Amino acid sequence: MKKKIFFVALALFIVFLNSMILVVSIVILQDKLSAVRDKCLAEHYVIASSLIGDMQALEQRGTPVEENIENLMRLYSRYQQGGGNGLAVALSGEWIYESPAFAAEENILVPPDTGYSQERLVYMENGNPPVLCVYGSFPAPWQDYGLMYIGNLSDTIQSWRHTKNILFLAGAVVMLIMSFFLFQFLNIIFRPLRQISSTSAKIANGNYASRIPAHGKDEISSVAHNFNLMAEQIEKQIQQLEDAAEQKQQFIDNFSHELRIPLTAIYGYAEYIQKALISEEERYECTQFIMSECSRLQNMAYQLLDMALLRGDEAESSNCPLKELFAESEKAMQMRASEKKIRLIYALPQNYIVKGNMDQLLILMNNLIDNAIKASREEGEIRISAFSEESALVVEVEDHGIGMEMKQISHIKEAFYRVDKARSRAVGGAGLGLAICERIAQIHHADMSFISEPGSGTIVKLSFPVY
Repeated sequence: MKKKIFFVALALFIVFLNSMILVVSIVILQDKLSAVRDKCLAEHYVIASSLIGDMQALEQRGTPVEENIENLMRLYSRYQQGGGNGLAVALSGEWIYESPAFAAEENILVPPDTGYSQERLVYMENGNPPVLCVYGSFPAPWQDYGLMYIGNLSDTIQSWRHTKNILFLAGAVVMLIMSFFLFQFLNIIFRPLRQISSTSAKIANGNYASRIPAHGKDEISSVAHNFNLMAEQIEKQIQQLEDAAEQKQQFIDNFSHELRIPLTAIYGYAEYIQKALISEEERYECTQFIMSECSRLQNMAYQLLDMALLRGDEAESSNCPLKELFAESEKAMQMRASEKKIRLIYALPQNYIVKGNMDQLLILMNNLIDNAIKASREEGEIRISAFSEESALVVEVEDHGIGMEMKQISHIKEAFYRVDKARSRAVGGAGLGLAICERIAQIHHADMSFISEPGSGTIVKLSFPVY
């Protein structure tokens, strides 16, 4: 593209420059020829006037004019010979005198016919050398005589050619300089396009962090700015796809791991019952363990089904009073908390309203309280409270259990992740509860955060937008 523009622009410039030089050369030639014409007319007038005076003087002395015309003209011819000019005199249509310079002109065979007019005839003969001819008849009583003045144009043409060559040489120099600056200018113009091409190639090869330096406010800078925005969006989308792929792979790995442990145990105990001679008490213990593992698999399946349902469109939302939500949660979780003699404390200073789906919010609340019960010691307490904070409605679930480290908090929302794997399996956990909670929070445009320290308990903070 750049080469095409360069050669087209250069060709147009060469045509324009040479045309201008040609026009200037023609104008200069016309000016020079006009100056020579004026000079020849002046010389012709002076010589003709002097010659007529000499002819009158001869006639007054009684001397034949025609016989002495050569003597008269020899002096004038000697004066003009130095400049390469020629003179000739005609009488009644025939030359009666010719200077050496005139005799060399083969094209001038007969005198021009002016019809005894006082008008002088001026024309140019393109011989070698070219000459400018001025012919005029004498006034009465010498109207049969005519004077031809031949001006040599060799010096004029040579001077014009020299000027023309200088102009074309200067034009060639200007053309070279212009070519250099045009090439540099196109380099500057096409630099952003080269950067766009180079950057797009890098992005195509996987280097999504590449950007184009955008300066100024012209169209190309706007294209570079928009390209950077596009590259930034592509980088974000690719990063999101990579993160999603990594999470899916991690989910599959964790899910496979979670299935392998109970299935291996079930198969082992079933094979033990089938092949070993065991007592009824041992058989009961084996079947009880098999049922426990099957129950854990069933619970995992239900939780996975909940996550799958939450992947779809948002459920129908309405105004959900927190008073009602807390009451339903207390009914569902009071029996679970009483098993560890844990006291549930619900603090609601006023009846706040959350816009969302009551069933999903109840699942979210019960999962958080269930996790707090699992992490709490016996005869502890769990505090569930709600309050306004700036432009958000905050619901907190606080326990005084085992707590978590910062590294654990960063992974707590991942599916199948468990802080204490042995403890979680013992109480039937599959590590999906907080993943479900995170999805429900996202559906309700809420933010779920954790504040925890080992041995000091955990605070789960849900920030809902206020409508």
